[in-house]
Amino acid sequence: MRTPGPCALLLLLVAMALTQNCTGSHWLQIFDTLIYGPDLGEPRFVRVSYVDTTPFEAFDSKAAIGSMQPRVPWMAQEPYKYWERETEEALLDSHFNRKYLRSMMNYYEHRKNEYHTLQVVRGCSVGNDGRFLRGHYRFAYYGYDYITLNEDLGSWTAEGEAAQTVRKQWNNIRRAEELGTYLQGPCVEILTRCLDLGKETLLRSDAPQAHVSHQVRPGGNVTLRCWALGFYPADISLTWQRDGNNHTQEMELVDTRPAGDGTFQKWAAVVVPSGEELRYTCHVNHEALPEPLTLRWEPPQPTLFLMAILIGLVLGAFVVGAVAIFLLSKK
Repeated sequence: MRTPGPCALLLLLVAMALTQNCTGSHWLQIFDTLIYGPDLGEPRFVRVSYVDTTPFEAFDSKAAIGSMQPRVPWMAQEPYKYWERETEEALLDSHFNRKYLRSMMNYYEHRKNEYHTLQVVRGCSVGNDGRFLRGHYRFAYYGYDYITLNEDLGSWTAEGEAAQTVRKQWNNIRRAEELGTYLQGPCVEILTRCLDLGKETLLRSDAPQAHVSHQVRPGGNVTLRCWALGFYPADISLTWQRDGNNHTQEMELVDTRPAGDGTFQKWAAVVVPSGEELRYTCHVNHEALPEPLTLRWEPPQPTLFLMAILIGLVLGAFVVGAVAIFLLSKK
């Protein structure tokens, strides 16, 4: 049996939300986590909903206020009935997930004096014109079993013995069809509503601040790293060229990462022979830029101190020469 890894799974699900965003689109993502523990009494259910990478509402069954709560100021505009409906839906999904958590624990005969986790992520994507693009649903138990709704929104991929059993149950009740209808209907409606309420934040564009750094490697080669900082939204393209041709050999490209202030950062690096740095250019493309940026590493300019020394040497040589000429002329 595989080694369970709930923390790694949670990070994986979060990474899905950050990387599934494609050019000219927006995502609604709903993350559910149900935790069973011997000291919790009732399992703890937590839901956090995101538009792109912005959490806009959350529910925690162990919180002092047992209702869905806004996480951003612009969601406070929603009426009481909206929060009542969202709270009711969270409670219903909590009961649904508890049923399958108990089922998974019983199937694998997992002990009740240990912690167990069930996680669900679902979401939909729309283009800038509001048209539905994609939907997804993923159900995971403690790193053992996974059930994923396929891209056709009508069939399942299941991994794990218990997951195969659950898939059969869901096929009998036509759950894939139910989820497909939700992802293409209510999910899109909620996402469109959020984009309208939070348009000043969610639909803004912040241009990247870009530069190229230079680092000498052991052996004499050089790493050129192209940085893009402080941009929003997350979609961006970083490419390297050598003498005007695309260069992908030994290129390292990291995933786009949140900067912690509502913007993002990313870098792409190439290893080049020392002395050939100026043959390489980095190209940055982002929707907030009027045109793509073209950057290359610029050798550092002489410091003021070095310039002063050079000027002093030149002046010293001039004075010595002038004195020598004067003495020779006198002689």
